[in-house]
Amino acid sequence: MQTKIEKISPLSALAVNIIEEVPESVIDFLSFREKLSFSNISRPEKRVEWISARLAIKKALDCISLPYPGFFKDENGKSHPMDGYGHVSLTHTRGIAAAIFHKDMAVGIDLDYIREKVVRLGPKFLDVSEMDFLDNDPELHTTAWSAKESIFKCQGKRGVSLKDNIILEPFSVNDKVIKGRIYGTEFSDHHYTVKVEKEKDIVMTYTIW
Repeated sequence: MQTKIEKISPLSALAVNIIEEVPESVIDFLSFREKLSFSNISRPEKRVEWISARLAIKKALDCISLPYPGFFKDENGKSHPMDGYGHVSLTHTRGIAAAIFHKDMAVGIDLDYIREKVVRLGPKFLDVSEMDFLDNDPELHTTAWSAKESIFKCQGKRGVSLKDNIILEPFSVNDKVIKGRIYGTEFSDHHYTVKVEKEKDIVMTYTIW
């Protein structure tokens, strides 16, 4: 998946950023709190992933002419703007980071490589009804995993199970939008719409409105 910046609406944008080493001068946009967090990351690969995700969200904010406020994680691991305005979700996988921002609505985004082994993992994150329409297709399974991750990140609370609390409506390999909902928890009957984008062997999903 190539680097891209997409303005979804006047209030929302996403960016995909290739993970690579960046000079120290590039991180000047970070808040003081973020610079402290960055300095405490010891593993080189984690440092690159972390800063690449922040560069992605900065590009998304630039796209809709909003300043970068800095971000922090709450007790559930969900990122929030330090100025209290807007909603953000960050993700990264091997070699790529992505971020989405919306001024008013909660968001979730996920990136995954299509892998054969995800079919074997299906029983760990899929309902029986979902396994029926996904068959043994690695692309469909990866898309289902990614869509559930995006929904999970959007709702932002721990204690929600991908298998037991998030259910997806049937979809095909060519569908660009997936419907899903959370059930069986205090977040029951929250409905979500997830956009699907694919490029070569990578699936990206993100919540839309």
